[in-house]
Amino acid sequence: MLKTLLGSVREYKRSSILAPIFIAAEVAVECTIPFLTAKLVNNIQSGCDMETIVKFGLLLALLAVISLCCGALSGHFAATAACGFAKNLRHDLYSAVQGFSFSNIDKFSTSGLVTRLTTDVSNVQMSYMMIIRTAVRCPLMLIFAFVMAMVTSPKTAFSFAIIIPILAVGLTLIITRAHPIFKSVFKKYDNLNNSVQENVSGMRVVKAYVREDFEVKKFGKASDEVCGDFTKAEKILALNSPLMQFCFNFNMIMISLFGSMLIVKSGATELTVGELSSLLTYGAQILMSLMMVSMIIVMVSMSFASANRIVEVLNEKSSITNPENPVTEVRDGSIMFNNVSFSYSKKANRPALSDINLFVASGETLGIIGGTGSGKTSLIQLISRLYDVSEGSVKVGGVDVKDYDIETLRNEVSVVLQKNVLFSGTIKDNLRWGNPDATDEEMERICRLAQADEFIQNFPDKYDTFIERGGTNVSGGQKQRLCIARALLKKPKILILDDSTSAVDTKTDALIRRAFAEEIPNTTKIIIAQRISSVEHADKIVVMNNGRIEAVGNHEELLRTSPIYKEVYDSQVKGGDEE
Repeated sequence: MLKTLLGSVREYKRSSILAPIFIAAEVAVECTIPFLTAKLVNNIQSGCDMETIVKFGLLLALLAVISLCCGALSGHFAATAACGFAKNLRHDLYSAVQGFSFSNIDKFSTSGLVTRLTTDVSNVQMSYMMIIRTAVRCPLMLIFAFVMAMVTSPKTAFSFAIIIPILAVGLTLIITRAHPIFKSVFKKYDNLNNSVQENVSGMRVVKAYVREDFEVKKFGKASDEVCGDFTKAEKILALNSPLMQFCFNFNMIMISLFGSMLIVKSGATELTVGELSSLLTYGAQILMSLMMVSMIIVMVSMSFASANRIVEVLNEKSSITNPENPVTEVRDGSIMFNNVSFSYSKKANRPALSDINLFVASGETLGIIGGTGSGKTSLIQLISRLYDVSEGSVKVGGVDVKDYDIETLRNEVSVVLQKNVLFSGTIKDNLRWGNPDATDEEMERICRLAQADEFIQNFPDKYDTFIERGGTNVSGGQKQRLCIARALLKKPKILILDDSTSAVDTKTDALIRRAFAEEIPNTTKIIIAQRISSVEHADKIVVMNNGRIEAVGNHEELLRTSPIYKEVYDSQVKGGDEE
């Protein structure tokens, strides 16, 4: 885990090294100051001249300035290193997610990934800063102060040997009880984020069904669970402060008691008043170091669960990778499914697709119809290798999709989904996802083909109209036509429309299909639709049922040979006649 996380330090190694170096210098200076102060007090008691006092005073002032500078520099480098580490960690996490296949993404919920990129990274960032600064300072201060205390008075310093084991046992018990709670609380954070995400993205549905109270209760339950776990953990951690305060006071009393007795009995020969004051300072430094150690342990304990969750994502290997010598050119848009079976999970009760054998020539139009859950979308996701087949093979341009460079393959396959996504930005920005170098004239021409230009021209800013996040300021039909235009700008060899004209009227649907036939005759077109009218003119139509191909043929052939197709056709035609 540490090796994986430290891989994100990279260019901030220098700052990560300099921070503890300056901390060590600061500690050395701070531990020297009480020793010199004791010498000054002893000199004053023995009746020294003013010159000696001034020398000691200037030396102590110089050491204080050095300590201040070292502390400031260590803080600067620690902040730079921690913030840079967090930046790299978020970048690495985000890059890892971008490289995942759909099956990898299915393992992590969206809310879980959001929590990892935000809360978990923040926890690890704080821990990293404490480790390279406070975690170095405290042990060094503990050692230096203890050594100086032993040098000053071994007899009095023995009280530290009594109190340190008591404190160590107490802190161990506190941490071992708190850690399991922190480990489980982040899973509940995922549920909390999931509740917020679902509610915000589905706000229209929530309001349409008047489910605001239900959503508030659901969020309240998730929030209460997080609060309950944190309260339980904080109650345990709250014992840390009184334990530290007890040890601090006990130690001060012991040093004062035994030190005073030693001064009185020995006549200040074994211990002087100045040395007693330095011992009190060393005692405070030791116990403050222990207190900070306990805080570090608490923070690291809490972030350990976060670190594990981050490493889970970083160590997740994409199930879809490039071959050693990938093919970097797609010859044409022909598609062949050869004995293909596919399951989303090895634990699935039945495969999503079974025994699929299908050939589509380059430039042909293939229509796919079938009921919900029949495997239509699963079929087309295998073409651009969003998932890999469980059995058999899928070939594009005569080459197995597993042999292609993934970027090359996906650049030649455009997919327009039913649930289209537009991103915040202008219409031009969204269209240029298909082709970053597209000219204004080219975008307008493509939008005319996709039947989008007409409504775009009605906007005040036309193609510079700003699209809100998710395309909330355009209708469903407008969104679909913009996404079709975006896909056409890629000039792909294969164009897949996954029920992506469901929100447009039949006339617009027909115009779009005619534009496809005229504009991209050599592009293989796959149209998934619920309406027979959307696929009846296709060169070939596939009827899907329960993950299998029920029938293949053109419109007339299927009316004669496929009961499912004829039933759908009759229901739609008769329904339209009756209406």
